[in-house]
Amino acid sequence: MLEITQLTKAFGPNKAVDNITLSVPQGQMVGVIGRSGAGKSTLLRMVNRLAEPTDGKILFGGREVTALRGRALHAWRAECAMVFQQFNLVGRMSVINNVLMGRIFHHGFATAMLQIFGPEERALAIRALDRLGMAHTALQRAETLSGGQMQRVAIARALVQQPKLMLADEPIASLDPLNAKVVMDALRTINREDGITVLANLHTLDTARTYCDRIVGLMEGRVVFDGTPDQLTDRQAREIYGAEADDAFSEGVTSTALRPAQPVRALEGAE
Repeated sequence: MLEITQLTKAFGPNKAVDNITLSVPQGQMVGVIGRSGAGKSTLLRMVNRLAEPTDGKILFGGREVTALRGRALHAWRAECAMVFQQFNLVGRMSVINNVLMGRIFHHGFATAMLQIFGPEERALAIRALDRLGMAHTALQRAETLSGGQMQRVAIARALVQQPKLMLADEPIASLDPLNAKVVMDALRTINREDGITVLANLHTLDTARTYCDRIVGLMEGRVVFDGTPDQLTDRQAREIYGAEADDAFSEGVTSTALRPAQPVRALEGAE
C-alpha cells in the first residue's frame, strides 16, 4: 500500500501541494485530475522522490520513502517507475536500447551507457515491447517513431524496471485520440494483469472515468474529491477544473475504449 500523510511542497510562500493525505491499496488504478497548476505533477514527482517534500511522509509497503537516501533511494526509483508526457527517449538510440535504459537501476550508469546488457535482459525488453505491440520496431531508431509509438516504448522501458508502482504524468496529453486510447489501454491492462499500482495524472474527465478505479481531484494543491468515477458529478468536476472545464469535458478517451487494442500478455518476472 502507498500511504501519503500530510504531504506538502512549498516554493517560498506558495504551496504547490498542501497537506495531502491519501492511502492507495496495492493494485488500484488512480486518476489524479485538476486544472494546470493544481499540484498533480508535483505530487507524483514527490512520490518518485524527483522532488523533495517540504513536510509530510510517504510510505510504501510500510517503508518510509521520504527517509530513503543513497543506494536505498536508488532502489526505490527502480520500484517506482515513471512515465512522462515528453517520452524522454534518446532519438538516435535504437528502440530496444531505449527500453534497456530501464535496467540502469539494476546496473550502473557506466554499464548502461556502454549498453552492456545480458541476453536475459534483452529478452525481457523484447517481451515488454511485444506487450505494447512494438516488438517489430526494436532495431529502429527511436526518432523514427510517432508520438504514440514513443509513449508505448516509454511504457515498455518502465516495465523492464519490474516496478511495484507506476506513475504516469499526463501520459496522453500530446497524443491524438487513437494513440491516447492505445496508451491508456496498455496502462490499464498492465494494472489489471500484473497487479501494479498505477497513479496517472489526467487532464480529461472522460479518460479518468473510463480507466480508473478511483479519482482524486486537486485544487490549489489540496484534495477536494476522492472517490469512484460514479461518485464524481459533472458539477463537482467543473468546480475542480474551473476555467479549463470545457477542454476537460470536450476531449479525452471515452467509454468505447474499454478493450485493449493489442493482446497483452503478463510480463515474466514482473512483481
